Amino acid sequence: MIEALKVKLGAEVEKLRYELNVTLPFEINRAVEMGDLRENSEYKAALERQRLVQARLGQLTMRLSKLASIDISQIPTDRVGLGTKIVVEDQDSKHRETYHLIFGDSVEFDEGHVTMSSPIGRAMLNKMKGEVVVLRLPASTRKLLIVELITIHDAKPEEIG
Repeated sequence: MIEALKVKLGAEVEKLRYELNVTLPFEINRAVEMGDLRENSEYKAALERQRLVQARLGQLTMRLSKLASIDISQIPTDRVGLGTKIVVEDQDSKHRETYHLIFGDSVEFDEGHVTMSSPIGRAMLNKMKGEVVVLRLPASTRKLLIVELITIHDAKPEEIG
């Protein structure tokens, strides 16, 4: 799963590098040829996009560096850890919810994704199937029974978060 995530992020890095090194310089040169740069909206838009692409490249590079340092053998196979998909049942309402533990530096969050450093992520970390997680919230306390967990070792590539 980590390798598939590296490939996904690597593809985005390559796309952004091409935009930064080929597409944007062309757009900036074309805008410069139009003349007066003080009132040239194409020039300003290209420079703004260049700044955004550089920032995103920095984020992706840092994330890929962190991914490279993860030793997947250190992630537990039988309890909640990085990349684990957890199905819990609220002990009061019997309502089921699904969570997926992801990195804390993720930029995009899909529904159900929680970071390992979030309150619910910290509460679930290292818990096993059948254990009850006590989640203390400002307004109440929830008790969540872990009914299913799929660790990073068992996840399919399409389940990448």
